[in-house]
Amino acid sequence: MSRGVRVLNVAEKPSVAKSVANILSRGQGLRMREGRSRYNKIYEFNYSINGCPCQMLFTSVTGHLMELEFEDRYRKWHSCDPVLLFQAPVRKFVPEDKLDIKRTLEEEARMCQWLVLWLDCDREGENIAFEVIDVCTSVNRHLTIKRARFSALIDRDIHRAVQNLDNANKYFADAVDARQEIDLRIGASFTRFQTMLLRDAFVIDSATDDRNLVLSYGPCQFPTLGFIVERYWEIQSHEPEEFWTINCSHRSDEGIATFSWMRGHFFDHACAVIIYEMCVEDPTATVTKVRQQEKLKYPPYPLNTIELEKRASRYFRMSSEHTMKVAEELYQSGFISYPRTETDGFSPNTDLHAIVQEQQGHPGWGSYAQRLLDPASGLWRNPSSGGHDDKAHPPIHPTKFSSGESGWSQDHNRLYELVVRHFLACVSQPAVGAETTVEIDIAGEMFSASGRVILAKNYLDVYRFESWGGSLLPTYAVGQQFIPTTLTLDSGVTRPPPLLSEADLLGCMDKEGIGTDATMHDHIKKLLDRFYATKDSNTRFSPTNLGEALVMGYDDMGYKLWKPYLRAVMERDMKAVSEGNKSKAEVLETCLQQMKACFVDARLNKVKLFEAMGVFFERSNRPGGDEQHASGEFIRRCGHCQEADIVLRKNRDGNFMAGCMGYPQCRNAIWLPGSVSEAAVTTNVCNSCTPGPIYLIQFTFRRLEIPPNYSTNHLGCIGGCDQILRQLIEICGTGSRSAARGRGPATSSNVPRSNTRQGACIYCHQSGHSSGDCPSQSSGHRSVRPRTMNAQSGQISVSCNTCGAPCTLRTANTAQNRGRKFYSCPSQECNFFVWEDNVSNGNGGRGFQRANVSSGSGARGRGARGAGAGHATGGTFVSATGDPNSGRRCFVCGDPSHFANVCPNRGN
Repeated sequence: MSRGVRVLNVAEKPSVAKSVANILSRGQGLRMREGRSRYNKIYEFNYSINGCPCQMLFTSVTGHLMELEFEDRYRKWHSCDPVLLFQAPVRKFVPEDKLDIKRTLEEEARMCQWLVLWLDCDREGENIAFEVIDVCTSVNRHLTIKRARFSALIDRDIHRAVQNLDNANKYFADAVDARQEIDLRIGASFTRFQTMLLRDAFVIDSATDDRNLVLSYGPCQFPTLGFIVERYWEIQSHEPEEFWTINCSHRSDEGIATFSWMRGHFFDHACAVIIYEMCVEDPTATVTKVRQQEKLKYPPYPLNTIELEKRASRYFRMSSEHTMKVAEELYQSGFISYPRTETDGFSPNTDLHAIVQEQQGHPGWGSYAQRLLDPASGLWRNPSSGGHDDKAHPPIHPTKFSSGESGWSQDHNRLYELVVRHFLACVSQPAVGAETTVEIDIAGEMFSASGRVILAKNYLDVYRFESWGGSLLPTYAVGQQFIPTTLTLDSGVTRPPPLLSEADLLGCMDKEGIGTDATMHDHIKKLLDRFYATKDSNTRFSPTNLGEALVMGYDDMGYKLWKPYLRAVMERDMKAVSEGNKSKAEVLETCLQQMKACFVDARLNKVKLFEAMGVFFERSNRPGGDEQHASGEFIRRCGHCQEADIVLRKNRDGNFMAGCMGYPQCRNAIWLPGSVSEAAVTTNVCNSCTPGPIYLIQFTFRRLEIPPNYSTNHLGCIGGCDQILRQLIEICGTGSRSAARGRGPATSSNVPRSNTRQGACIYCHQSGHSSGDCPSQSSGHRSVRPRTMNAQSGQISVSCNTCGAPCTLRTANTAQNRGRKFYSCPSQECNFFVWEDNVSNGNGGRGFQRANVSSGSGARGRGARGAGAGHATGGTFVSATGDPNSGRRCFVCGDPSHFANVCPNRGN
C-alpha cells in the first residue's frame, strides 16, 4: 500500500461500509480483513482526497455504540423511589455486546491520522458520530475529525461527499442527548410507578403472564395512545340523531342531474315537512346560476418519511414499521435515497432530469418518463415544495433503475414503484378539468348540482394511486325551467367518525409534533406490543381495556399526560437545541422539572388509576398491589447502611413507617405515630436536618386518637427536628389504637413495637439493668411545674413554665383518655400541657412546643411547615438498628424505657 494519510472511516452499518468501500475503490485493490467483531469487517484500499493520497480503512458500528442508563444503584426497580429518577445520575457507556466494536475502533484509531464519519446524516446519526469520536479520541487525541454527508449509496453522492468533507454538528448530537435523557427519566419513573401500583393489584388478561407484564409509559407513546382512545371515546359517546333532507333529480336527453338541498339537512321533522310541502305544491325549478370554470388537481409534494408511511398504509395496507424496514433495505441496496427525511422540496442544484432519464427503460412507466423529457409534450413542471427542510437529506426519490430484483418481495416492488411514480408525478403538470355548477330555485329553496370532465390527466397518467372522477351534467341555461323528475323528503341519521387508520394516526402525530419522522412508527409498534391498542385488517386502531383504563385514570386526575401538548413543547425545545438556539442543559431542566411535578401530582392522585382499572379488571388477591407498599415513597438516604433509601410505607399491621429499602440486610426503620390515618411524601425539604435532602411528609391523624389541641393535619419531618411527631409518639404510641377503643387505658402488656433489642438497655445495649437505671444516662423525673392552691376555691392552680400565665383546666376527648383532665396554657405560642392527676401526684408534666398547624395545609403537602418542625433538639425516633433514642422519656413519669401510653403510673 502506498504511503499517505491513514484514514479511519466509520459507517453506521456493516452493509453501508461495504457499499461505500466498493464505490470508492471501484473494486480495485480492495482488501477485507476481520475486526474484533465478526460482523463489522474492515476494508482497506487506496484513495485520493482532494489530491492527498490516503490509506483508507473502512469499518462500521451497528447503530448506537453507547447506551444511556442510570447508575447501577438506581437500575433495579425497587432500589429507590421512582421520583428520584428525575435527578438520579446517568451515564453513557458501551454495552457488553458492543465492546468488540469499541476495541476495533480503538486499535485502528491509534494508527490513523484522520477519522472520517459516514454515519446517517440526521440527528441520530450525528449523535452516533460523537459516540465514535469519544471512543477514538480517547486513544488518539491528535486525530483530524471530518464528516462525510451523503443521501444515497450511489457513485455520484459518495464521491462528492468524500471530496467535500464537513465538520460534525454538535448541536444535532446534543438534541439527541437531551431526548434520550428526557425519555429515559420520564419513561422509567412513570413505568415503575404504573407497573408496581397496578400489575399485582388486578387480574390483567391482556398478556399470558400478567406477573411479568410491564405497564410502560413513554412521553411519545402515551400521547399516541391518547389519539386512539380519544377517537374511540368520540365514537362511543356518539348518539345517532335523525335528520331530514330534500333531494331532487332531473332526467333529460343528455342524462340525469342530481341536485342537493343547499340547506343541507334539518333535525326538526315538522319544519322539514312544511318546506317539502311548499316545494311539492310549486315544483317548477328555475335555473338561477350556471358556473363553468377550469379546475386543477395538483400533484403531491416530493416524498418525505411521513408521507411515505401514510401512503404505503393507505395504498398497500403496510404498517409504518414494515414500510420503514423495506425502505431501509432499498436504501442500503442503493435503489432509493435516504428514507428518513422531513424535507419535501428539492434544492435547485438537484439534477431532476437525470433521475427521470434512468427510468425510461421501465415497462410500466418508461414511456411516461420519455414524455416528461420531451419538451414538445409540455408535461414537465418543476416540483413545488411543502415548506419543510431538515437541512440533512433531500426528499425520497429513486437513485437507481430497477425493473424488479430477484430477491425482492412484493412489498419491495410496491414501495419502489411508489417512490418512482411519486417522483415522476411531482415533476409533472397538474391534471386539468372543466367543472360545471348549476343552481336551481324551487319554491324559494335553493338546490345545486356539479359535474366535472377531465381535460388533461397529466400526472394522473403515472400516479395510478389517485383518481379524479366526476359525472357530466346536462346542459342548462340561466332562466330555464323544468319539472323535477323526483322530489323526495329523505331521512337519515348522523354517524360517528371512523376509528383512526394508521395513516390518520401518523397524520395526528405529525400535526401535533409527536415523535420524529424516524421514530413515529416505533411508537405505534410499542402500543401494539404493550397490548395498549389493536389494529384490524383495515389498519384501524382500537384501544384495549388496558390502554383505555390507563388513559381514563390520568384523564380523571385532571392531568393531560395523554395529550400531545407537553410532548409537542419538548419536541420544539429539542429542535431549538439542534439549531443552537437553546442549550441542552436548559431544555433538560425545564422539561424534567415540569414532568416531575406531573409525576408527584399523579402519584398523590393514584386512586384515580385504581378506580379506572377497576372498571375493566377484577382485583387480584395477590399482595403488593399498592405501589406505595411495594416500593415506598422516597424520604431520605439511609443513614445506617449508606446504600439504600428510607421510604414511606406500611407495615403488615397497616401502620405507617419509614423503612430502609435495603431490608433485610439493613433493618433500619422509623415507626410513626399509630394515630396516622394517611401519609404522603411531599416535594418540600427540611431546612434543619442534615445530611439532606429529607423530604417532609404530609400526615393526617385520626381526630379521636390525639389530644384536642393538636391539628389533624401536619407537615412533618422524620429527621429528628419535629417535636410534634415525637410528642404524638409518646402520647399515642406507634401501634394501631383501633383494637383498644372503648376499653379504657392501655396496660403494660400493650407495649408499642419499638424494635429495641430484647432484654437490653436502649442506651448502652447492655443487659442487667433497665433503661431507667442506665448509668450512662441521667434519670429521674423532671421538676414539678409551679403550682399553687387557690385560697377561695381550694383548687390547685397551675402556671405555665414558659410564660408564667395561669393554665386552663380542660377535659380530654380521645379514645384512650376520654374524661381525663389536663392543664394547658391559653397562649398558643407556649402550648404548655400537663395532666391533672400528675399534678396531684406530684409528677411533673412536660411543656410541649406543639405546632398550631391549620387543617388547611392540603392533602398534597403544599402548605407551610408546622411550627413544631423547627431545629433538631437532639432526639431521634426509635430505630430498628438499635440506634440510641436519646432524649426520649415517658411523658407521665419521665422513664425513658417506655411510652406514656403504657406507663404503669398512668391513672394512679
